[in-house]
Amino acid sequence: MTLMLAARAGKITREMEWVANRENVDVSVIQEGLAKGTIVIPRNSNRKEFNYCGIGQDLRVKVNALIGTSSDRSDWAMEKRKLAHVEATGCDAMMDLSTGGDIDGMRRLILDTANIAVGSVPIYQAAIEAVEKRGSIVDMTVEDMFASIEKHAADGMDFMAIHCALNFDVIRRLQTSGRVTDVVSRGGAFLTGWMLHNNRENPLYEEYDRLLAILKKYDVTLSMGDAIRPGSTADSLDGAQLQGLIVAGELVARAQEAGVQVMVEGPGHVPMNHVEATMLLQKRLCHGAPYFILGTLSTDVAPGYDHITSAIGGALAAAAGADFLCYVTPAEHLGLPNEEDVKEGAIAARIAAHVADLARGNKQAWERDLQMARARVALDLDRQIELSIDQEKSKAALGGGKKNNDCAVCGPGCAAQVAAKYFGIA
Repeated sequence: MTLMLAARAGKITREMEWVANRENVDVSVIQEGLAKGTIVIPRNSNRKEFNYCGIGQDLRVKVNALIGTSSDRSDWAMEKRKLAHVEATGCDAMMDLSTGGDIDGMRRLILDTANIAVGSVPIYQAAIEAVEKRGSIVDMTVEDMFASIEKHAADGMDFMAIHCALNFDVIRRLQTSGRVTDVVSRGGAFLTGWMLHNNRENPLYEEYDRLLAILKKYDVTLSMGDAIRPGSTADSLDGAQLQGLIVAGELVARAQEAGVQVMVEGPGHVPMNHVEATMLLQKRLCHGAPYFILGTLSTDVAPGYDHITSAIGGALAAAAGADFLCYVTPAEHLGLPNEEDVKEGAIAARIAAHVADLARGNKQAWERDLQMARARVALDLDRQIELSIDQEKSKAALGGGKKNNDCAVCGPGCAAQVAAKYFGIA
């Protein structure tokens, strides 16, 4: 029985209690959200217990990170260090996007090591193996696709990005929309090429019930991949994006009816004046399913700083209704991220999520900010470090908390301390 079906049956599970405790809400909030589909708890039934997270309505905004090997770089030790950075910075989930080396081995290593929810994109492996076996991605078979999904599910993946909302209606809309960047999603590009070359409908859309049966068997959360997300601010909210969102909404309803947990992936590059409309459209068309967004990136012209452009857009998007932020590293648009890129991307996304939590009125976020303000007035450096999103950086700057009782910034002339003295509260 999936968590969604358990919730509908009135059952309270260990996962629901865990999430309720983390969110400091009554467990009935989690149960009701799961039952309606406005909350998901990514957790494969084959996976050992880990630090579960709830994603969705009335919960804290969550953060996802990306790691994985490629044909150019397959360094397991580096990926393990990246995973350690991801967990240390407080990310709630991560995805293995491996496309090279021992893909099966990398996935299983991550699942054995991680203490957070883990996701993947099975079409990547199916496509890469089609190249190895038959020489081309377009020679991938339908069975290749479903075999990869089944394998990832059996191994224990908690959620999977699957581009099932891509069909020929969406492609035709894309072809006539005058897009600048066409298809920037890797999975979307693989499937678009396959469909046009073979003149066949997307099997993940056409055989959607088969897909749902696999996901339901292992209680894998479907992360509905955004195959045609805008890759530039010029393409935001164009006809192709909206057509894909309409199809996604129809498939969300079918997944929820089947008792399969589902969230929807979204853009991408979004100018600030489009953010609120994008979030409202998704929630309305996709029946309140949690929204999982890449960024969003608020401009196209800051390569090397896209962790900042995505934090700006992500904070706005989450304040307007997005539930799950996928980090973007400084290496976005430039190359493969190294360990420092991963850390910087994770910290930027965590800041964006916290900023959005404040805007959404989350009590835990407001209490944390209040405690930080009090710690600064009290010159409690240890407490300031403890409350920092990047504790390591704060500790280094504050001398590990081993300073005198002067303000870390102002010294004995601290404005807050001068005011406190005359108010009699120093």
